[in-house]
Formats: sequence, structure tokens, C-alpha cells
Amino acid sequence: MEGAVTRYRILALVVGTLLVLLVVGMVLKYGPTDEPAMAGIVAPVHGALYVVYLLAAYDLWRRTGWPLGRMGMIVLGGIVPLMTFFVERRIVRDARELTGAAA
Repeated sequence: MEGAVTRYRILALVVGTLLVLLVVGMVLKYGPTDEPAMAGIVAPVHGALYVVYLLAAYDLWRRTGWPLGRMGMIVLGGIVPLMTFFVERRIVRDARELTGAAA
């Protein structure tokens, strides 16, 4: 299960970072500067990696046997800015507690 945790962790950090960049891009696009370039680049990359993130999250969720509400929290982590980083810490800690692995 450690491989599933590692995959989830890497994707969560990448998707979370891209989401923060996307928010910055949206502020630039719809703010006073009217610069759509950053959002136009980051949005499709975040979208594609979010799908991969969901697959990794599903794999981890399936292996742990957590309730569906936990999966909902993981899904929201990829679409609510900054939430990904908090969810990732909690999920990785809980998954490692299940296996008895050290953090």
C-alpha cells in the first residue's frame, strides 16, 4: 500500500500547486491586468492531472477501505484551493497508521 500512498502524495502536491497557480492565473485574467495567458496554460494541465489524481485517490481509498465520505474529502481537496495540502497530510498520516509504516 505504500506505493499507493506515494502516488497519491505526489499527485496531491502537484495538483494542489497547479490549483494555486490556476487561482493566480484567474485573478490575472479577470482582474485589472486582463492577462489570460497563465490561466490558459495552467487550466488544462491541472484538469488532466486532476483526473490522474482522482485515479490515484480511488486506488488508495479502495485499498484502505475508508468510508465514502473520506473519498469525498479527497475529491474536494483537488478543487478547493489550498485544501489539497491539508487533506494530503491527513490522508497520508491515516493511511500509514493503517499499515503501521513510519511517517
